[in-house]
Amino acid sequence: MLIFLLAVIAGTCVIGCKPSQKVAAKSGAQLWAENCQRCHKTPSPATFSPEQWETVGLHMQSRALLTDEERNKIIAFLKQ
Repeated sequence: MLIFLLAVIAGTCVIGCKPSQKVAAKSGAQLWAENCQRCHKTPSPATFSPEQWETVGLHMQSRALLTDEERNKIIAFLKQ
C-alpha cells in the first residue's frame, strides 16, 4: 500500500511539474500582457534595466504565481 501511495504522489508531482503546452506556445509578450495587467498597469520595457527586470521578475513570480518558464519568457521579452 505504501509503495502504491508513493507512486501516486511521485506521478502527480511529475505530471504537475511539466509546463503546460499552452504556456509553451505563448510568447513572452503574451504572458506579460496576460499576467501583469491582471493587477496593475504594466510599465514600459524601457522602465528598468535588464538587471532590474531580473529582480522584478523574481519578485513578481511569487506574487503572480508564475512558473519559471513563464518568468523567463516575460523577462526575455522585457530585456529586448
